[in-house]
Amino acid sequence: MTRIRELNKWANANTCITLDLLRFFLGGFLFLKGISFIVDKKYLHEILNTVGNFGSEMLLIHYVAMAHMAGGVMIIIGFLTRWSIWVQLPILFGALIINFIGEFNTSDFVQSMLALATSIFFIFFGSGKHSVDYYLKMEE
Repeated sequence: MTRIRELNKWANANTCITLDLLRFFLGGFLFLKGISFIVDKKYLHEILNTVGNFGSEMLLIHYVAMAHMAGGVMIIIGFLTRWSIWVQLPILFGALIINFIGEFNTSDFVQSMLALATSIFFIFFGSGKHSVDYYLKMEE
């Protein structure tokens, strides 16, 4: 825990707008992915069918869509960023694994790999200086 606290202090001291933009783009990507899963349910249905017959498919579709949309907005504004990313991790790991179980889709693999790597980075880095988390911490 002290190591994460040290990384967070370093991040707040050495933050730049580029990392805030990266957080913003990650949140925007997840939000748009959630919207695309709602708009085009067939796409996610096809992805899940490559794995096999999945019993709770509609429940999973709704969980993925809502987690991406709510988490995306929270990551964009920097509110509870680490918690939001922890909710995204099982989805991103699942997206990565589905590529190896079913039909390999290079585009989906690259997207899920970049989103996963960026998410893991922000678990250690935190939300940065230009975020709601930092603002609320300074108000205390």
